[in-house]
Amino acid sequence: MDMSGGSLSGDWEQLWLPLWPLATDDLLLGVYRMPRQDALDRRYLEANPQALSNLLVVDVDHPDAALRALSAAGNHPLPNAIVENPRNGHAHAVWALTEPFTRTEYARRKPLAYAAAVNEGLRRAVDGDAAYSGLMTKNPTHSAWDTHWIHAETRSLADLEHDLGKHMPPPRWRQSKRRREDPVGLGRNCMLFETARTWAYRELRCHWGDPEGLGKAIQVEAADLNAAFSEPLPVSEVRAIAASIHRWIVTKSRMWADGPAVYEATFVAIQSARGRKMTEKKREANRRRATKYDRDLVRKEATDGS
Repeated sequence: MDMSGGSLSGDWEQLWLPLWPLATDDLLLGVYRMPRQDALDRRYLEANPQALSNLLVVDVDHPDAALRALSAAGNHPLPNAIVENPRNGHAHAVWALTEPFTRTEYARRKPLAYAAAVNEGLRRAVDGDAAYSGLMTKNPTHSAWDTHWIHAETRSLADLEHDLGKHMPPPRWRQSKRRREDPVGLGRNCMLFETARTWAYRELRCHWGDPEGLGKAIQVEAADLNAAFSEPLPVSEVRAIAASIHRWIVTKSRMWADGPAVYEATFVAIQSARGRKMTEKKREANRRRATKYDRDLVRKEATDGS
């Protein structure tokens, strides 16, 4: 495969989907939405449309970024393209997916969480920047960059996971302290949904018979959670997540359908069960401490007697 740049550039317009993307020549001066053809003349482009993703992008901030992305034998799947800054060697590595996954209010959360885990695996494989949000990418057709077109084959998330092997994060990686406090990339979407969803289930107690009030409360909470991220999600995406949570609660949730009496009874039952569980754990811990004390005492008496 010719990697001198541009041999597969004709495929870029097939792989890159946004019709009205964010774009700019200088990220410090801001990013602005513009027609697709105008955006293709800019140095930086929005990697994916607002509603879905079909490209996974990793920012590799090392002078040997291209080499890291290409050293894939038994290590990680080869990217479709490597877009390199000729001045410092830093690059964006791009993988194209066979089937895009949605990020709208109608999206299922498991595929999105799965995609976030695969993206994290790719990042770990090439030691990419953990703070990169994935929103903007280097335009591979712009003359400012050295673009290496590797192949035009698209891959499924399952294929990428299989090739990543040991680089895939453990199942509960997003629940680590760092990821909980400031998730990045696709993880922001997942974390915002899970946190706002859990909060909304408790907030039900304040909004029985007031679905509109519940919806507004979820929107406010989601906006506050998003503002805490080092790089917040777009406002439209936050609204979509909050709307998805609200719609599910008032149309499908048994908590809402059963009403406040059942909710309170269930809440009390759960709290009681948790209390009993904690009491049992404390009793077991005290028993173990007492047993250890008795053993230590017997050992001390035996030592003193000898």
